This record gives sequence, structure tokens and C-alpha cells, in this order.
Amino acid sequence: MSIFTDIEAAFIGLRDEKYASFQQKLIPGTEGKRFIGVRTPDLRKLAKELSKRPDINDFLASLPHSSFDEDQLHAFIVSEEKDLEKCMAMTEAFLPYIDNWATCDQFSPKIFSKHPDELLPHIRCWLSSERTYTVRFAVGMLMKHFLGERFRREYADMVADISSDEYYIKMMNAWYFATALAKNYDDVLPYIEQKRLDSWTHNKTIQKAAESFRITDGQKQYLRTLKIKGA
Repeated sequence: MSIFTDIEAAFIGLRDEKYASFQQKLIPGTEGKRFIGVRTPDLRKLAKELSKRPDINDFLASLPHSSFDEDQLHAFIVSEEKDLEKCMAMTEAFLPYIDNWATCDQFSPKIFSKHPDELLPHIRCWLSSERTYTVRFAVGMLMKHFLGERFRREYADMVADISSDEYYIKMMNAWYFATALAKNYDDVLPYIEQKRLDSWTHNKTIQKAAESFRITDGQKQYLRTLKIKGA
């Protein structure tokens, strides 16, 4: 049997129609996509099994997929690839077809954490994309792999310099800076004090930081004094 037949059979066995309906309400902007209702743990398990098949490239090349679940499966399969060059090629091929925040945020190739120097030039390129979820993915990669000990001010500058009215980009930027405050507070605080971000992202960053258990009560109290009123 073909890999497509096996995937269809697996989806039929794992589908949950109530969950599919819940997902469709939770993930706007996916009109025309079918939601089959396969849960994330099941998709990850299936991805690990399928990634070992010799015909896996048949599925990976069948873009665009017709269902949200296939997009998720695709993301999880690529995330299992252990060869950096192959994984990067797969990532570049898939990014233009990501059309929602859920697939974007759950797409995280494991191999990237071992090769930050090779990853960074791609992030710079993705940040200049006109595609919403390619930019969001790039910011997510900076948040995941370049905070803490790897943090440099130029990386935060890259995010602060993004000019976009897209909700899903601005929300990710706020998430980035709130996480950066948790991990590199002294380095990142000036971006808030100096109001380097647009008003909406600035206030959303403070809101998210105030909700974080990784930021002290004193830091939260000070951050709240920096909110932009009327924004």
C-alpha cells in the first residue's frame, strides 16, 4: 500500500470529530482546510513511525496538503530529521505552506538546537519574508534557540525592528520579549523602558511578562508602570 493509504487509514482510526470541531474554532484563518481531529500525541507518534519509511518523501512532496492534520503530521516528520542539510531543505520547502499559528508554533526541528550558527542566517532570511507565518516561525526560533546564554542584543534588535500590522506576528513578538525578560531581564528591559516596540506589542509584552512565574513580583510591579496608557 502507498503511504497515503496508510496515513488515511491511521487518521480514520484516530479521528475525534468533537476535537476536530474544537480545533476549527480555535484556529482561525484555515478556511478550506479539513480538520480530521487527530490529537497531537498521536500525530507525533505516527510521525516517528512514518519518518523511517523509504517512501516518506512522497508524502512530504505532496504540498499543499488538504487537511490541517496532514500539515501537523508534515511538521512533526520534518522535526524528526537528524541530518541538518536535509532538515533545512525540508523546512524551506514547507514554510510557504504554513497557514496557521498552531502548525507554525509546533513546528520545531530538533536538530536546530545543535547547530545555532548554521540556523541564524536562515532566521535572518525568514524575518524578511512577506509571509506571516514564515516571520512568526523565525521569531519563534530566536525565542527557542537564542535566549539565555546565547542571547545577544542584535537578536532582540532583529525582532524589535520588525514592522508589521499582522496580529500573529505582533503576538509572537510580544511572546518573544516576555520570554526574553524572563531569561535575560537586564539586557531586555531597555527595549521596554525606551519603548522600542509599537504600543500594542509593548503593552502585550508587559501583560505576558506579568503572567509569567519566571519574573519576580518586583519586576512585574515595575513593568506595569511602563505600560503605555490609551494604547
